[in-house]
Amino acid sequence: MSDKAHKPATQLVEAGRRKAWTSVAGQPGAVVNPPVWRSSTHLYEDTADLARGRPNADGHFYYGRRGGPTQWALADALTGLEEGADGTELFPSGVAAISGTLLALLTPGDELLFTDNAYEPTRAIAAGMLSRMGITSRSFDPLDPAGFAKMIGPKTKVVMLESPGSLTMEVCDIPALAAIAREQGVISVIDNTWASSLGFAALAHGCDISLMSLTKHVGGHSDLMMGSASAKDPLIGRIRLQAQYMGQVVSPDDAALALRGLRTMDVRLERTSSTALELAKWLKSRDEVSAVLCPMLPGAPGYQLWDRDFTGGCGLFSFILRNGDKAARARFIDTLDLFGIGFSWGGFESLAIPVDPGKIRDFHEWPRGQDRGCGLGVRLAIGLEDTDDLIRDLTRGFSAMGHT
Repeated sequence: MSDKAHKPATQLVEAGRRKAWTSVAGQPGAVVNPPVWRSSTHLYEDTADLARGRPNADGHFYYGRRGGPTQWALADALTGLEEGADGTELFPSGVAAISGTLLALLTPGDELLFTDNAYEPTRAIAAGMLSRMGITSRSFDPLDPAGFAKMIGPKTKVVMLESPGSLTMEVCDIPALAAIAREQGVISVIDNTWASSLGFAALAHGCDISLMSLTKHVGGHSDLMMGSASAKDPLIGRIRLQAQYMGQVVSPDDAALALRGLRTMDVRLERTSSTALELAKWLKSRDEVSAVLCPMLPGAPGYQLWDRDFTGGCGLFSFILRNGDKAARARFIDTLDLFGIGFSWGGFESLAIPVDPGKIRDFHEWPRGQDRGCGLGVRLAIGLEDTDDLIRDLTRGFSAMGHT
């Protein structure tokens, strides 16, 4: 089991490799990786063993829906990386982790507050499934802690945070927002996918629950779907039971892929963050670009909070084109060769998509600080390609817009 005194790079190598999962009892030697345990049925020694039952916790064979050693190894590794967590529950996608966690915490008549720049499926869950259950939801300006405090009422039970914000990349004061929530008895949940536990210690900064889409950085190769929730007791127990009520389970094969991706996550994040920062600096110098929304870029919106609270970043950021012509933006993206057009991010390949978040924002105009429609957004997810090659590709894209 990983030693939390070790630094993150070492933890990533050692985490989730208990001898119980990498060796055979009574036999010398072991394997490096926890094997893939495929099983729906777990067997008992005898009827007395069956009658005693098993604790509802990882590490105890019961039935396939509660996982086996491969899933337990991944959950254990993620718990070790999340400072302050007592456990981690795995879900078959990041959205499943969001919905499962909110269902574990909210009941009819409760209220959810969510950051205005939240991941769009989070907003859809609030307006759809939660609304049908009699749970009200309101968005709040993540850059206005005082306004957030005034919005909390007697029915407010959970606040959903995200930093940087989806698409527009605002960095909010998570410690301040989490402290306000805690003072008023509200549970704070953060979607920590952008930075991961390597770049932002969510629980150590005051959040109660940290969610991640493991599809992104942990998987790292665009070949699996998975999510996670990490928290202290008793919250993680509530989330675990909710996942079991819904029959949520991840496959051992996907868990093994996630464990493999986890081992190299540190070096991949370092590479993609470095390349993204170089591209952000280059984009800032382009006449076709009116703003670069990259928290890691000195002088960019949110940089001071990012520099204060974060220890790392990733390759995901956005920028605003000075030209408000959607056809020109389409030519820019369609001309790119090394940037695929697709959702998700955190894989080894670079991606580019158009973004127009104005219709899903309640508090901020888009683009911020400008008249609506005078600029159009592009989100880049930077992969492991060479920086110079990506710059040449983007240059071709700008040329296709009609600029010199």
